[in-house]
Amino acid sequence: MPLFGRLRTPYGDDLGPSLPGGCYETGRQISQGGRKSGRPCEYPRMGFLSRKSKPASAPPEEPHPIVEELERMEEVVPERPVDESGTNGSTAAPVAAGDPPPPAVAEASSGAVPPAAPPAGETSDDEGPARMKAEDLIAPSRHEGAVEDAEAEAPAKHAEVLAFANQKGGVAKTTTTLNLAVAFAECGYRVLCIDLDPQGNLTMSQGIDPDKVEKSLYDVLVNDMPISEVIQHREIDIAVASIDLAGAEIAMSTKIGRERSLEKALKEVSGDYDFVCIDTPPSLGLLTINALTAASKVIVPVQCEYLSMRGLVQLQNTLRMIQENLNPDVKIEGILPTMLDSRTVHAKEAVEILEENFGDLVFKSRIKKAIKFAEAPVRGSSVLKYDPEGNAANYYRELAVEVLANEPA
Repeated sequence: MPLFGRLRTPYGDDLGPSLPGGCYETGRQISQGGRKSGRPCEYPRMGFLSRKSKPASAPPEEPHPIVEELERMEEVVPERPVDESGTNGSTAAPVAAGDPPPPAVAEASSGAVPPAAPPAGETSDDEGPARMKAEDLIAPSRHEGAVEDAEAEAPAKHAEVLAFANQKGGVAKTTTTLNLAVAFAECGYRVLCIDLDPQGNLTMSQGIDPDKVEKSLYDVLVNDMPISEVIQHREIDIAVASIDLAGAEIAMSTKIGRERSLEKALKEVSGDYDFVCIDTPPSLGLLTINALTAASKVIVPVQCEYLSMRGLVQLQNTLRMIQENLNPDVKIEGILPTMLDSRTVHAKEAVEILEENFGDLVFKSRIKKAIKFAEAPVRGSSVLKYDPEGNAANYYRELAVEVLANEPA
């Protein structure tokens, strides 16, 4: 038996000469009897003699569940019958002799291509009710609803809130609040006055006794009563005060958001008036802070004396803190020289000092001293009603014109 034969696969492939000991040439070193001979192989391993495992046959692909579902839907939905005339199953009306052929027949005879049929869900006007489109079945989005609501809602008009403030007492804050409000009313504006002074001088100036009112601004600020319940109608509408307001600051000390109590109360009636005039107490306490927080503009009455002007610096500091923390939109509308005695040099010097330091903030109008301002509250009326033709009334009419000129159109 020859030592060297030829190795063949069961398929008849010739692998080359075999080696002694049943060995064969491989891609590695020649193996003989479990020992390495050191000679590299010249023939690569092939066929079933390779140690590489054959790849397993892939299992047959199964159809995807979605494909099966679509096939079932196609079987359930029948196809729409289409006749040879291309009219989607509609029966053609007989054509009488002498009548012109219908457009479809004329186009067919002329060889013109008929227009494409409308897509599914759309029908012509001659056919029955059209099928609903997919977009018709979809509910409107929240954005569409928001646009409709924005178009439907008209911007509400709010009253201009004017606060008359100065921690110095006796500078004609109450007199200015009442008479300027009545001057606005003479011009056709709807005006509300608010008496935040515990002394109740504004309430008394309209003939109302503060000691006899059952409901006052104390109930509005402390007990959250609607402000409409404390409004009384006189020359102008007035939210009355009582001596109870003296204890309002202590009662509100533990209330959350106490600085905004008046601002929240005014929202109820803000659309009913054009102007709201607030008379403040002669201090920079919680009641005055409520007025400055609710106001959009501040008018500062200043007596033409040295001590009265010193309070402007403190008021400016308080107003700056209000702007930084509570009401960034509030601003000083103007400084009003009051109780001016043009006969004295001191009064003229005081006005010059105001104009040098505050410039255009000082109103051109001047409220001069007049005995009518002291007589009018005794009659329970404003000076414009008590003496409508006098100089005192004209002072505030001029001031009203100047304030209205600064209002936006």
